[in-house]
Amino acid sequence: MSIDIRKSLKKILPFLLNAKEENLNEADTSQRIIKVFEDVLGYEVMTEITREKQIKDKYVDLAVRIDCVTKFLVEVKAAGVTLRDRHIEQAERYASEDNIKWVVLSNGITWNLFHLEFEEGIEYVRAFSIDLSSEGLDESAEKLALLHRQSIIKGELDKFWERHAALSPASIGKAIFSEDILRAIRRLIRKSEGALIDIEDIGKALHDMLSTEAREEIGPLRIRRKRKSQEKRLEPRDLPVEPIKAEPSEIPIHKQVEKVDLPKNPTNQEGCIPK
Repeated sequence: MSIDIRKSLKKILPFLLNAKEENLNEADTSQRIIKVFEDVLGYEVMTEITREKQIKDKYVDLAVRIDCVTKFLVEVKAAGVTLRDRHIEQAERYASEDNIKWVVLSNGITWNLFHLEFEEGIEYVRAFSIDLSSEGLDESAEKLALLHRQSIIKGELDKFWERHAALSPASIGKAIFSEDILRAIRRLIRKSEGALIDIEDIGKALHDMLSTEAREEIGPLRIRRKRKSQEKRLEPRDLPVEPIKAEPSEIPIHKQVEKVDLPKNPTNQEGCIPK
């Protein structure tokens, strides 16, 4: 954990839990969330936390800025509201106006962080979700610390996302369902089971083994084929075994020498070997 916020988070946690018990409205919940950003996450309230930030003709609950650059938006809901992903739809539109890639959705107890992409419309992925009322302090602090001012400055949040994206089902599935990997699996199966299976059947079997959520993220099964220039190269184990036939010119010289029948007694009367 790059920034240790356990002590400060533990100190403010009772006030957040109390807000949920009292079912505070959105405005009062927002006040407590701002205190989290100030006392736990290290931001300067007067200059780095803006309320009701306007982006063009729209408004967002909170915006967090460093050196006058907005790093992420915060959508606040009342303490007693159960958070839904659809609650960030308004923040999505705000974020797309300024190409802001991070949105936090929180009611003080639950903190959901979303990463946004704008290449083909607006797409969002939940990067993490924290429930301070049920999760351990260490785990909650480690995730929430990614929003700390120093973590943002050091690029820790971006590094976290790169790792998260690399280990996602979509990324792992892209690697697994490649022709090279499926052929390697086929060789292992052939070695252990003695059966030669089509890589398409292996791919389908692997796809069926995954959870419903993983299959939805990976999408329909599609095997990534090699380029045509590579397809012609067969693997050693796939090549038929044929006897090697050497041409006459390839036969070792000592094999080409004609057989000479020597007399049983190769010596002459003088006891010398004939020339």
